[in-house]
Amino acid sequence: MSQPSNSALPSLSTQSLGMSYGARQVINGLDIALPSGKVTAIVGPNGCGKSTLLAGLARLHKPDSGLVLLDGGDIQRLPTRQLATQLALLPQEAVAPEGLTVTELIRFGRQPHQGWLRQWSAEDQRVVQHALAAAGLEPLADRPIDALSGGQRQRAWIAMTIAQQTPLLLLDEPTSALDLGHQIEVFELVKHLAHHGRTVVMVLHDLASACRYADHLIAMREGQIVAQGPPAQVVTPDLVRTLYQVECTLLIDPDTGSPLLANVRRCSEPAY
Repeated sequence: MSQPSNSALPSLSTQSLGMSYGARQVINGLDIALPSGKVTAIVGPNGCGKSTLLAGLARLHKPDSGLVLLDGGDIQRLPTRQLATQLALLPQEAVAPEGLTVTELIRFGRQPHQGWLRQWSAEDQRVVQHALAAAGLEPLADRPIDALSGGQRQRAWIAMTIAQQTPLLLLDEPTSALDLGHQIEVFELVKHLAHHGRTVVMVLHDLASACRYADHLIAMREGQIVAQGPPAQVVTPDLVRTLYQVECTLLIDPDTGSPLLANVRRCSEPAY
C-alpha cells in the first residue's frame, strides 16, 4: 500500500478554541496545528481538558467559540459521511456486541465507504485483510472479540480504524488498563500507522510513554496549553513540575534520544 507524502495529508488545527460543559469552561482560546504524518500525544493532569479537546477535534463536542479546522475548513460544516472518510475516533472504552468476531468488527470500518449503489466489494475485502495483517491479527481473524486479551482487543479496534482508511486517527487513552507488554504492542502499531502515512493524535496519562512514542507533545493544564513541540525540546523538569506537581531528574534515552524521568518525587511547595 503506497505511503502518501505528508503534504498530501489533510491538516487538523484549531483557532481560539473554547469549550465548556454547562457553565464550566474547560478549554479556553486554544491554538494548535497538528503535524501531519506524525504521532501527537496530548498530556496533562486529570481534568485539564485532554479528552474534551479530543472530542472537539472529532466533532463530538461543539465549541462555544473558535474553530476546529480540517484542511482549513470549519469541521462543523462537513457532511457526516465525508468526515468519516477523513477522521476516525477510538474512544476510551469501546464495546463490541457479544459474539462479534475480529473480522466482523474490522468490517464495520468500511461503513463510510458503503452506500445504496456501492455494496461490499473485493476492494473492501482486500482492505479488511490488510488491516488484519497490519495489526498482526490474522491468526485471530475468526475469534470473538470478547475472547481476546486486552492488548489483542485494542489492536482489533485499531484495525477497524485502519479499514476505515482515514488519514486522521484520534485515540482516547488507547493503553488504559493494559499491562506493559500490551501497551508496547499498541504503541508500536500506532508508530507503524504514522510511518505509513497517518496522522495520529492520542490522549495519554503516562508522560514517559508519550516521550518515547510521540513525535509531538501538547501539554495542558487547566484548559490551557503550557507547551507544545517535540518531546526532546519541550519536556523539562520545570514543565513536569507545572503539570504534575512533582520534581524529577531529566535523563536522555541513549537509544532513542527521548527524555526519561528519574528520581520522581512530590513537590514540597506548589509549582503554580
